[in-house]
Amino acid sequence: MITEKSEFLFEEAKKYIPGGVNSPVRAFKSVGGTPRFIYKSAGSKMIDVDGNELIDYIGSWGPHLFGHNPSFIKQALLDAIEQGMSFGCPTEIEFKMAKLITELVPSIEMVRMVNSGTEATMSAIRVARGFTGKDKFIKFEGCYHGHGDFFLIKAGSGALTFGVPTSPGVTKGNAADTLIADFNDIESIKKLVIQNKNEIAAVILEPIVGNMGTVCANSDFIKELRHICDEEKIILIFDEVMTGFRVSKGGAQELLGIKPDLTTFGKIIGGGLPVGAYGGKKEIMEMVSPIGPVYQAGTLSGNPLAMNAGFAALTYINEHPEVYQQLEEKSKYLETGIIEGIKSIGKNFQFNRVGSMMTLFFTNESVSDYNSAVKSDTKLYGKYFHKMLAQGIYLPPAQFEAMFISVSHSKEDLDKTIKASLNSLRSII
Repeated sequence: MITEKSEFLFEEAKKYIPGGVNSPVRAFKSVGGTPRFIYKSAGSKMIDVDGNELIDYIGSWGPHLFGHNPSFIKQALLDAIEQGMSFGCPTEIEFKMAKLITELVPSIEMVRMVNSGTEATMSAIRVARGFTGKDKFIKFEGCYHGHGDFFLIKAGSGALTFGVPTSPGVTKGNAADTLIADFNDIESIKKLVIQNKNEIAAVILEPIVGNMGTVCANSDFIKELRHICDEEKIILIFDEVMTGFRVSKGGAQELLGIKPDLTTFGKIIGGGLPVGAYGGKKEIMEMVSPIGPVYQAGTLSGNPLAMNAGFAALTYINEHPEVYQQLEEKSKYLETGIIEGIKSIGKNFQFNRVGSMMTLFFTNESVSDYNSAVKSDTKLYGKYFHKMLAQGIYLPPAQFEAMFISVSHSKEDLDKTIKASLNSLRSII
């Protein structure tokens, strides 16, 4: 595979951008080698600057439910551009978008738009603190909620990949108010609640984690967590930046049958454009300025381009619920094929999947939390990644990230991927 232009661009980029990238995982540092610079995309494919065609399984890290550059989202953007790209004033599409979210997700009564998932999670914690009058909150080891200071304590995703889960620049004060629990371990929650009685404002978690690889909260754990939060008057926050409208029309909370008090969104609600949102119970959301005392603002929040693209995406989902059945069938087919390949070489590597999110872990032990995830052989994953890339399959360039399927992935794409996986496994084992 020719990579000459990507190599040149990467070296040039490193002169002007830290590490040559604007988000760490893109640098291929975890797997080695040169990141591919992408020129264009459509459907399930990306074309890099060297002309290599790649079947894409990251989908811009989740939002491309329909594949790259779907015509109905592109048309929504073109229509919006004709009216103006940004106003800094209220627009009708913001209200329509918020209303649609409340219709799709029953736990949401009011919504505030922001510009990223990080903004959404930071704001949700602030609102929870303002509503409860408490300072501390609980997060789970290996869950990633963006790069806000108080979230980068034993975080997942890029922080986990690059070995700095507690980032320099995070103050001791921030760390003191962040309590760490073990995912899928309710006893760790009970212990923290007892030790910090009446001091905890919120518990935040990814109900289906995508940032230490794909790991789902088990039913008993999530039900008991909801019960504890009710008993202790703690705000339960679901970070659905990745899972919202990805795993089902109502998000992870629909699949798990649990209603959080607040939910954060991103990815799909922008139709692929930068966006975020947080919402929940009306009594909590009415704490937000201008009607409440908790200040949060954003000049480009609810900008018409992101809102129109997101409204097109969510409207399509609402009108075509069969999308999720299609995603399930394609994802199950890929999972089955890869697992059969693993078994055929006499291995028992773990393959976690929830809907159209999935991760192949290079470990023989079941992966249900941070401690089991980090037992994966990251060097072996790096070899597997490059063998797949050489065959035109673009996987997440890190063990601790999720793969994503889109409705645009064809049976031919999936069959090619299954065959490439078996070839790759045979060559590295």
